[in-house]
Amino acid sequence: MIWIKNAHVVDPGNQVEGTMDICIADGKIAGMGEQLKMDALPVSKEDVVIDASGFIVAPGFVDVHVHFRDPGLTYKEDIQTGARAAAKGGFTAVVCMANTKPPVDNVETLQYVMREGKKTGIHVLQAAAVSKGLLGRELTDMEELKNQGAVGFTDDGIPLLDEKLVKEAMERAVKLNVPLSFHEEDPAFITNNGINHGKVSDQLGIFGSPALAEDCLVARDCMIALHTGAAVDIQHISSAASVKMVKLAKELGAKVYAEVTPHHFTLTEEAVLKHGTLAKMNPPLRTEEDRKAIIQGLKDESIDIIATDHAPHSAEEKSKELTEAPSGIIGLETALGLGVTNLVRPGHLTMMELMEKMSLNPSKLYRLDFGCIKEECTADLVIFDPNEEWTVGEYASKSSNSPFTGERLFGKVKYTICGGRIVYQDEKD
Repeated sequence: MIWIKNAHVVDPGNQVEGTMDICIADGKIAGMGEQLKMDALPVSKEDVVIDASGFIVAPGFVDVHVHFRDPGLTYKEDIQTGARAAAKGGFTAVVCMANTKPPVDNVETLQYVMREGKKTGIHVLQAAAVSKGLLGRELTDMEELKNQGAVGFTDDGIPLLDEKLVKEAMERAVKLNVPLSFHEEDPAFITNNGINHGKVSDQLGIFGSPALAEDCLVARDCMIALHTGAAVDIQHISSAASVKMVKLAKELGAKVYAEVTPHHFTLTEEAVLKHGTLAKMNPPLRTEEDRKAIIQGLKDESIDIIATDHAPHSAEEKSKELTEAPSGIIGLETALGLGVTNLVRPGHLTMMELMEKMSLNPSKLYRLDFGCIKEECTADLVIFDPNEEWTVGEYASKSSNSPFTGERLFGKVKYTICGGRIVYQDEKD
């Protein structure tokens, strides 16, 4: 058994916050309450006792947007190293994207990821591709893939440009009761992806990617979602106008969710001048006005989910010229710290609201039974010190492509517990 004593529990699923003890036995929460008596349950020498005084205990985080690069690109990351990075970041469940090599558009590849995921100690879930070969021309066998374990569908990394295909995918998703996640960037308006079209791109002599490329597809898919009734996730939202469109779509009755990455609520296009390719991502970092609109969207619940878009690349790839290097950064190990430092400490969100966006709402999107702490439930928990300041670095990920390396952040994961097992423990504890 695991005994967690003197924990400050923040449970968004039940909207409970307070100091209490938790007992974990046989992978589940066996008891919880103020000053839970250890003599009320049999104790053995093998039991683990964690003094969580000063720490927060919350449901394990759920990341609905990760790239573990497996199969096919495992020099960047693999399912085992990705899961270790997730556990270090406090995540007990992740949803992997389908743009592997080969893509997850078939049962064989889907089963491979699920089989390897079961070896990791956390919940590694897989979204299958919307279109065959990620080509945007023909739908995959969504029913078969769902029956074999796919939790949703996405062509993330590539926008779907065929409106009829999008509508058909949404109609099928409604019948299957699964969400669709969309990467919203119309290439017709983009010259160089990964950098915002604005003053920084002008300074660099690069046209870049304007907010228009995102806005037009977000508007389209919000309206198709409204008319089909599909649950749609607008991935890695980055533009002020797109945040407003999602808000409007929700008001009209659409089942639209929006996710934002920690880098989009933390950084602006100026980061490209400082960090170069380590600040290149799709969609790009935009203006301070966009960043503030994103934070407002988190506050007024237009944006439901914080997801990392964990995108590992090799140092060799990221050392290329700005227009040649791949887009994306790793994010699993810095997500909590960036949320605490840039959202909670400045007063934009309460800790309860941050936990909602990192565990409860992602679980709702994918119909998962996570995001709460109660007796008889599976013990998937994160224990962290919200006040500990730490320096970003020494990644568990196979890659290290992050503009946050060397930064000082508040909010340090001390333990991650998944299925009643400690899958990560800070070396200091």
